[in-house]
Amino acid sequence: MSDPFHEPVNQPPINPLPPVVAALFLVIAGIELTFQMGARGVVGGPQAVGWRLDAIQTYAFSGDIFDWMLANNIWPISEVIRFVSYPFVQGSFSHALFVGVMLLALGKWVGEVMGGVRTLALFLVASVLGALAYGLLLNDPVPLIGGFPGVYGLIGGFTYLLWRRLGEAGAPQARAFALIGMLMGIRLVFALMYGADSTWLADFAGFGGGFALSILLAPGGWQAFLTRIRRG
Repeated sequence: MSDPFHEPVNQPPINPLPPVVAALFLVIAGIELTFQMGARGVVGGPQAVGWRLDAIQTYAFSGDIFDWMLANNIWPISEVIRFVSYPFVQGSFSHALFVGVMLLALGKWVGEVMGGVRTLALFLVASVLGALAYGLLLNDPVPLIGGFPGVYGLIGGFTYLLWRRLGEAGAPQARAFALIGMLMGIRLVFALMYGADSTWLADFAGFGGGFALSILLAPGGWQAFLTRIRRG
């Protein structure tokens, strides 16, 4: 696998995206484009105006439904699928735009080091962990939608890879957490200005899960992590 932290001199000015990252982006962008075209009457007729709401009702993660499944120990596939379907339904065009940009940026770095299958696993597992945290720790009736928990999982992967690289170079490893620290600061500012919502818990659960999972998924896996710890 290539190492984006040490780029060769003769590397082309534009690197192709890892296919799995491009595919995730195209799915998210395609769904959002469909919603936008439906809302404007370009496709689907009058009923297309409600496509986004229909998708939220069918594919968003619902804490209430999760509580019902836990209480009754009944796990219908049509409801369990919400754990991995909600990241592909965004709340608005701007929501989809930010998710898409961050997915491309972080997915490229992580995908070039870990490979496509592991990057996909990182995105999906972080999304599931984000939903679990949202459902288990909160009692919020608002459904969870959007790709940010999965993207934060990629941020967790990026942070771990950078943490390990900085350690190997003898540089301060705390620098690896600059990105997540900045994002936490931004979330705090927006919460103070506009009020907080509960999705922050799913996002940061995704980050924590992505960081932890990367210990196993990154090149060298658990052994490389233990080696890094022993070196101090």
